[in-house]
Amino acid sequence: MESHDTPSKKPASGEAERTAINWTSRLRVETALNHREPDRIPYDLGGSILTGIHEKAYRRLRRYLGLPELEVQIEDPIQQLALVHEDIKRQLGVDVYGVNPGSARGPNLSIWNEGGYDKLRDEWGIEWWKPREGGFYFDMRAHPLAHIDRVEDLAHFKFPDPLDPARFVGMAERADELMNRRQLAYILGRNAPGIFEIALWMRGFENFYCDLLTNQSLAEALLDIVCEIKMKYWAEALARVGKNVMMVSEADDLAAQNRLLVAPEIYRKLIKPRHQRLFGFIKNQAATKVRIFYHSCGAVASILPDLIESGVDILNPVQVSAKGMDTRELKRQFGSAITFYGGGVDTQRVLPHGTPAQVRDEVRRRIEDLAPGGGFIFNIVHNIQADVPPENIMAMWETVQEYGAYS
Repeated sequence: MESHDTPSKKPASGEAERTAINWTSRLRVETALNHREPDRIPYDLGGSILTGIHEKAYRRLRRYLGLPELEVQIEDPIQQLALVHEDIKRQLGVDVYGVNPGSARGPNLSIWNEGGYDKLRDEWGIEWWKPREGGFYFDMRAHPLAHIDRVEDLAHFKFPDPLDPARFVGMAERADELMNRRQLAYILGRNAPGIFEIALWMRGFENFYCDLLTNQSLAEALLDIVCEIKMKYWAEALARVGKNVMMVSEADDLAAQNRLLVAPEIYRKLIKPRHQRLFGFIKNQAATKVRIFYHSCGAVASILPDLIESGVDILNPVQVSAKGMDTRELKRQFGSAITFYGGGVDTQRVLPHGTPAQVRDEVRRRIEDLAPGGGFIFNIVHNIQADVPPENIMAMWETVQEYGAYS
């Protein structure tokens, strides 16, 4: 790859071999996941609900590109993410698509308006509110297991059915269309956020953090229920898609800006073993080699060896602004063991508030750090937020086109 300080491009090793290959998106992503250099860095926009774009930013981007005013579907109501249309994916050369489960037929999202808020209750019973005026997202406001304190109380709660047939409608056909007929890569979406996240959200943050120290039997019982629900979903989803799968999405935000959200010993005692169980189950159930695409924001560098040992193959979003998340050092230490999916540009300051020139400089730096040797798929740090101007989105994309080739 081109050095950040050198304006001229130099041929990379293996250039002749690469130019002789018909590079489909599927092959490009597969090559990167195998820690080899394809023709160019694979690019994602909207391949998952962790690599998408807020509907407000998306509408502005469509106008900026002179594209028709189409109806914008909301793919993820909590984050208000737009379902990216095919015309933008084709124009921007997106390599990774998404195959997400459908909504369950039973109680799923109940939505109502009250007191100046749009409100919804999801299938786990968690309540979310968004201000009707000026609101960008839904925030958690009620936790269905906040008032229990015994393991026995969990038996009285109706948890979601992971095998509801509506989740799997069209999943196999979509996977076949993308991977075989269109030769595109995709991420197979999960039925719920992470094991740790769901437990936090159902009990409430203060309650569950206390459980981890003073009521571990309840904490472990809830974590195990969520893990079992996830395993049932993955067994069915993987059976549906068969060999037409490459990456599956899992997540648990384990860190904040400067440190882990739990002490390392608590993580290793209570969370890591369940990750190992879940990720091992997924890989054993899959009909072909499958990679665990794992999302955690924040300063996770200290537990990257644990995540790798647990079975994580792909780290997203690579929060470059968090403590210890220096991209050059991460690549040096872990680049042969894990694929970095994201980290292409800082989204706390540079992408929303920087100039296009600053965006270009940031993208070039991250490409220089993360791209050599493969093992890198370009995306930003988490989703493109509502306040990001289209000029900066396109400055990012243009820089990837200019400096993202491996020849």
